[in-house]
Formats: sequence, C-alpha cells, structure tokens
Amino acid sequence: MKKALIIDDERLARSELKKLLADHPEIVVIGEAVNAKDGVEKIETLRPDLLFPDIQMPDKTGFDLLAELERAPQVIFTTAYDEYALKAFEYNALDYLLKPVEPKRLADAIHKLHQQEEKERLAAAAGLRNILSENDQCS
Repeated sequence: MKKALIIDDERLARSELKKLLADHPEIVVIGEAVNAKDGVEKIETLRPDLLFPDIQMPDKTGFDLLAELERAPQVIFTTAYDEYALKAFEYNALDYLLKPVEPKRLADAIHKLHQQEEKERLAAAAGLRNILSENDQCS
C-alpha cells in the first residue's frame, strides 16, 4: 500500500483525482495540500510515499516544492500544461499526467509505480545475496 498526498490549488482537481484513485486500493490518499507551502508541511508531518503535485500553483511551482525537500517521495505530476514534461523527468518523476486526468493514463502511471517497486525489490534482494556470510573467505 502506498500513502499518497495530492498537492493542487484547485479543489475540483483534487476531488477528481481522489475519486479516480479510489479505483486503485493500493493507493491511499492520506491528505491534500492547497499549495506548495502547505504541501511541504504535510509531507513533513504525513510522510507520504507518493506525491501528485500540480506544477502551476499561486505561490510556488511543483518543481519549487520538490527542490525544498531533502528526500522526495515518488512523484507523478498532474498538470494542465504539457510544456513542462521534460523538466518533470529531470526531477525523476514517475509520470506526467495532463488534466483532466484520464482513468487509463492514471492506471498506466500506477502500473509504472508497481514496475519501479518491483525493480527496487529485486535490486535489494540481489544486494542481500552479495553480502558475505560467516562461511565466506576473503583472500
């Protein structure tokens, strides 16, 4: 289960995304933020695994928000502007969804999330297998 935080200045956009995420029980929306400042505060207190930030917000952009974080959770941008897509991937975004978010595109983004989790799980398992045991010898 992934704990998600939606960060968007538009109430209707937050509500619609929350409604769409209800079809994905492995994603639990633990909070909503109305701007970047509110988002940073909620990230620090709620510790989400996944962010759904908008890019254009009144106080700061979604990019500004991520730059303020010491360690960012996984990110799927949701925005009405397609011109920021390349920049979003410079911030290691998992995906970039255009508003209004289509259920199929959201499902694709969540599929990417699962693929990323599986890669990380396999990498961790491979790393554990490379640890020396008490019976191994070093020369």
